[in-house]
Amino acid sequence: MKSSIWIVDFGSQYTQLITRKFRELGFTSEIMTVEDGVERLKTEKPKAIVLSGGPQSVFEDTTDYSPFFLDQKLPVLGICYGMQILGQFFGGRVEKGIQGEYGLAKLKTVKGFLIPGCPQETDVWMSHSDHVSVLPNNFKQIFESENGLVAGIKHELRPILGLQFHPEVHHTVHGRDILSFFLQNVAGLTSDWSSKTMMESCLEEVQKVKGSKVLCAFSGGVDSLVAATLVEKVIGKDIYCFFVNNGLLRPQDLHTIEMLKKKTTLNIEIIDATELFLEALKNDQDPEHKRKTIGKTFIEVFEAKVHEFEKNHGIKFEYLLQGTLYPDVIESISPHKKGGKSVTIKSHHNVGGLPERMKLKLLEPLRFLFKDEVRAIGLQLGLERDWVFRHPFPGPGIGVRVLGQLSRDSIRKVQESDQILFEELKQHNLYDSTWQAFTVLLPVKTVGVKGDGRAYEEVIALRMVNSQDGMTASVTELPWSFLNRVSSRICNEVKGITRVVYDITSKPPGTIEWE
Repeated sequence: MKSSIWIVDFGSQYTQLITRKFRELGFTSEIMTVEDGVERLKTEKPKAIVLSGGPQSVFEDTTDYSPFFLDQKLPVLGICYGMQILGQFFGGRVEKGIQGEYGLAKLKTVKGFLIPGCPQETDVWMSHSDHVSVLPNNFKQIFESENGLVAGIKHELRPILGLQFHPEVHHTVHGRDILSFFLQNVAGLTSDWSSKTMMESCLEEVQKVKGSKVLCAFSGGVDSLVAATLVEKVIGKDIYCFFVNNGLLRPQDLHTIEMLKKKTTLNIEIIDATELFLEALKNDQDPEHKRKTIGKTFIEVFEAKVHEFEKNHGIKFEYLLQGTLYPDVIESISPHKKGGKSVTIKSHHNVGGLPERMKLKLLEPLRFLFKDEVRAIGLQLGLERDWVFRHPFPGPGIGVRVLGQLSRDSIRKVQESDQILFEELKQHNLYDSTWQAFTVLLPVKTVGVKGDGRAYEEVIALRMVNSQDGMTASVTELPWSFLNRVSSRICNEVKGITRVVYDITSKPPGTIEWE
């Protein structure tokens, strides 16, 4: 996605959120590596550059960043690590942090400086240990943290802004106002992004494959559904959707697939591979190994089915359609293919393996979008709201919601408890009050009482969070009467469960899924 705003990625888990916030404000942006940025500056001129945060320290970084600062008229925004680069490059001093600042923090605007819409004191999201202790030449301090540290700087002559906190993270209350200040007041840019632009960009990507046979690894979730509908809109019946039942699904998932087969014009075929998956997973306990086993088995099943289909119908697929989104990419692989600096949180079989093995070209029209943007496109395409606003469901399914060893019985416990949670959310009109809701089987047993006897059975954890994009999440505050009802039903109706707990951990520090 070419854009006049370049985001130079130093490996922050939040980098994609900068793009997201820019879009909310009406601006496109393009994420790239340091190496790519330096190389492209030789022949191209962006309208602005953003230096992202990252896990490294300027004391260990010997990279020459001067190409980003040669043009005195080029607007530059440094965020977290990016601000430390500014501080060091322009003659200030960066000190190693002893304690650091992490999570929610109070931010105070320095007297005499004003950002429209932003109060003198506000909450921001911090994630750093090193900090700028002496201002760089020709810079003035604009923000101060509650610990008295420099939290924001602005060049007195050039359009350069540095922020020690993360304005792109949802928890920074006035992050949009601060980013808008940079884009409009400092950089002087004009808006170039809208819902219309978003749809046109996706359709333009699909137009490139018109006349080809497209294969879709269909899950029935909003991502694959919107992607398949988008492609069908352009190429018609040349898209074929195969849904693999891996035995790790919920009752609502199978119901949705059957409903989509009846109510849409999509070409959907169901492949039941339950036994193959359960056999492959019978000795898996490690969460990463389970993910990889599920991904490997999926590829084998899918590949065999496709070859059989091509032989029987005399066609040849050229493209594989995947509903990959930005969060999939950032949490799955380092964006730095030239010696990356970001940290892999978890693997995700939706992002690799299959195209190379099957010699297919990859089609990912949603790759640069976030979940809420995909939903907006789904509604524009005329899909039913209930389909578009289904809660996210991970590719490995229940495989990562049974902690430890998988078995038919453990899978059943999650399926039944999850169905109860789903039914009660619908019954209480709370389904849309939470972004994602599910149950997890814990590998522990606790003593309970059932009837007049002692029970020693397993524990189900409820996980319900609110999020805009999956990159950060907060616990959904639901009525105790609802939670009590869910707990009572699970303990009474799911054989082998004697206790229910509620996970109240935000992301970060936790991830949304338990594995």
